[in-house]
Amino acid sequence: MANATETELISPSNTRVGWIGTGVMGQSMCSHLIKAGYTLTVFNRTLSKAQPLLDMGAHLAQSPHHLASQSDVVFSIVGYPSDVSSVLLDPASGALSGLRHGGILVDMTTSEPSLAAEISAAASSKGCFSIDAPVSGGDIGAKNGRLAIFAGGDESVVKRLSPLFALLGKVNYMGATGKGQFAKLANQITIASTMVGLVEGMVYAHKAGLDVGLFLEAISSGAAGSKSLDSHGIRILKRDFEPGFYVNHFVKDLGICLKECQNMGLALPGLALAHQLYLSLKAHGEGNLGTRALILALERLNNVSLQSTTVTSS
Repeated sequence: MANATETELISPSNTRVGWIGTGVMGQSMCSHLIKAGYTLTVFNRTLSKAQPLLDMGAHLAQSPHHLASQSDVVFSIVGYPSDVSSVLLDPASGALSGLRHGGILVDMTTSEPSLAAEISAAASSKGCFSIDAPVSGGDIGAKNGRLAIFAGGDESVVKRLSPLFALLGKVNYMGATGKGQFAKLANQITIASTMVGLVEGMVYAHKAGLDVGLFLEAISSGAAGSKSLDSHGIRILKRDFEPGFYVNHFVKDLGICLKECQNMGLALPGLALAHQLYLSLKAHGEGNLGTRALILALERLNNVSLQSTTVTSS
């Protein structure tokens, strides 16, 4: 780190942190680093999304290159693989072009494993390091510092980053470069089918004349109980579609999953169905809603609405 050996423990006294992407997830994650005493420099294309962090004491960079020139570790959590490539690898404005020898890139965007390999090779050629570390847990996990972090890359570098990761959640070392991305994609496949099952169960209960809120409460302690049910069930009934995670980004993630399945010769019909249902939301102009909006697709398919359903718990 700055004036430190590569084996010295990362701490606020010797490590300058840069953060690219201060949206729904990034803003909360950055706040934990600031509160822990780290010097933080941020970059976001929409300045208003960075303002709360600037008010907390973060510094503003004019470009990813400028940010990296003032940082020892650079995190990124942006929208799409093309965004990742732009903010990290652009030869003129990208973070890697401004990073000092021995610096570390940590991409927390859900992206393509092949891109993680490309970033790692580019970083290595400059004497730097790169870790792919996408996260799961949504806006609530980010706010509470309880994200699941899937890390791929050099294990010794992941261990060095543990003081930073510990502020954000639990880091899980998944293997070599790209394995963090593969783990996150498998996570998205699991969530997608779980969400389909949840909203189908809710529509069925509604059609059967059950109090859906009471139904959700009843199944929560049984075999159908899950974090998805706890996090989304009642919020769906309350028509709370605020984005903890955008439909647009979930469509992107599931599309990457399908592409990787094709590469592997793997048939996952549940994944394909979920992708189609979420694509239908995007087609209806609902891409900026949260993933809970999946209920809208099932309501349209069945010409029903749960809006009149009684909510019995909060």
